[in-house]
Order: sequence, then structure tokens, then C-alpha cells
Amino acid sequence: MKFIKSTNFTAERPWGAMDIANMNGITTRLHWTDQPYKWHINDGEEIFVVLDGKVEMLYRENGLEKSNLMVVGDIFYAAVGTEHVAHPVGEARILVIEKEDSV
Repeated sequence: MKFIKSTNFTAERPWGAMDIANMNGITTRLHWTDQPYKWHINDGEEIFVVLDGKVEMLYRENGLEKSNLMVVGDIFYAAVGTEHVAHPVGEARILVIEKEDSV
């Protein structure tokens, strides 16, 4: 059993994470960051939930770059093949659920 106060979590580096659970190869991790990630395509599906702060999610759809400002409680689902990058606005804490060892 675990109780986690996500707003108290920080990491030593941007996108540092706390492993919460691994359920048959699907990981749930709490990330802290104050820096953008990198453009990437996951080799599996991804669920990205903003728990604290704001995140600008950039993604490409039909070759066009698009953007969506995410706030606390917003969820982004990336299907296989979705090219995307997260840019926090200040500090952010994010819950990510994805295949183990995904990008």
C-alpha cells in the first residue's frame, strides 16, 4: 500500500521519476520537471496526467504541429505512433502510465 503526496515530490533532475507500480509490464510513474522533454514517439500507448502545474503538450497530427495547454486534471492519451513533446510552464508534476522501458 502506498499514499503519495504528489505536490511534495521533486527529483534531482528534470523528468526524474518515482516508480509507483509495475503491473504486468505497464508502469505508473510520477515525474517532476521544470524543463521540456524531447520530441518522441513511444513504442506503446501512453497516458499523461497533469497533477500539478501546467504543461504545453505539442504534438504532430497529419504532419502539422499542434499545441494544447494542459492544467491540473487534464489527461493526454498518445496512441502508438503519436509524435509529441511536453513543455512545462514552470514546475510540473505528471503521472505517466506506459509500457515498461518506453521512451
